[in-house]
Amino acid sequence: MSTIDIPDQSAAVFGDRLQRAQGEMARSGVDLLVVGASADMRYMIGYPGHESERMSVLVLPAEGPAHYVVPGLEAPLLREQRDLIEIVPWEETEDPAAKVAAVAGIAARGTIAVSDELWSVFTLRLQRAMPEARWREGGQLLRPLRMIKDEREIALMAEAARRTDDTWAEFITTSIVGLSEWQVRERLLDLLAAVGLEPVFCNVGSGPNGASPHQTASDRVVAPGDAIVCDWGGTLQGYHSDVTRTAHVGDPSAEFVRAYEAVRTANQAALDAVRPGVPCQAVDRAARGVLAAAGYGEAFIHRVGHGLGLSLHEEPYLVEGNMLPLAEGMVFSDEPGVYFPGEFGIRIEDTVVCTADGGRRLNEATRDLVVMG
Repeated sequence: MSTIDIPDQSAAVFGDRLQRAQGEMARSGVDLLVVGASADMRYMIGYPGHESERMSVLVLPAEGPAHYVVPGLEAPLLREQRDLIEIVPWEETEDPAAKVAAVAGIAARGTIAVSDELWSVFTLRLQRAMPEARWREGGQLLRPLRMIKDEREIALMAEAARRTDDTWAEFITTSIVGLSEWQVRERLLDLLAAVGLEPVFCNVGSGPNGASPHQTASDRVVAPGDAIVCDWGGTLQGYHSDVTRTAHVGDPSAEFVRAYEAVRTANQAALDAVRPGVPCQAVDRAARGVLAAAGYGEAFIHRVGHGLGLSLHEEPYLVEGNMLPLAEGMVFSDEPGVYFPGEFGIRIEDTVVCTADGGRRLNEATRDLVVMG
């Protein structure tokens, strides 16, 4: 397996992200941002935090240094962050919400935004500790930062996509007849691990189960005549891959081939619609128009894509009604599909990056209709 050399992320990058977040806070009138253990935290300081019943939060004022209020027993894990933020440990008999209020200072009487993935129980405790504050969602502050990937982020995602493509090339060389969906799933997850990715998810739907877009897997045994939809991915240094391919076991019907070609054409139409300044909904419309013209409009039951990066699903969302303009550096899925209950489903998904002059696929696993044994 060939690899690429991606340099480590410097502390300066995280310092810049904290400063840019403070800029968004100033523009939005937010005095304090509280971020729980999440991809948001990993993006901000290079450490994802540890989700548990013990409160662990990044506390960022509109001006001045960031603090990390963390259980004392976890504080030693933050060796690489000590020059970036101030560590505020709390012991088992202390109230972490009171520690946050003390760190907040005068901001405790201002506007406080909390990250989208902060546990509600922690938010409630913070609200009790800072009763004079006004509270807001914090996701919109971080959205402009996380949506635009830098060169290193794109390189990681491109490499994760390339390795995931390799798993499909290997997977289709072996018969899956007689395997359960669970066994197919395990095969793909094992292949992800073999190419050096951290396996994250794999959804497998065969035959009529493929008509459920979020089918995980079942005991159903794959048989000749089945279509099989595989949606899988892993992470490389925290950054996700996400790809879907649909194969057929044995010779497909003429109707299946027609529907498959319509989905493949829709996948290409969505890619062709990508360029900076185009609203997100235009990409959805491009794919949807192809499928509607082919008579499959009602069978396309979900948006055409979602952003991905440190989270598997993040903004931007490519869906009707989203007028957010695409921008260079955005990374998202292109995944039109059609679903026929009781019969079969078809989806083709690639990860795409918006470049200065259009869209570039990060996945190049074959989009030709694969017939498996």
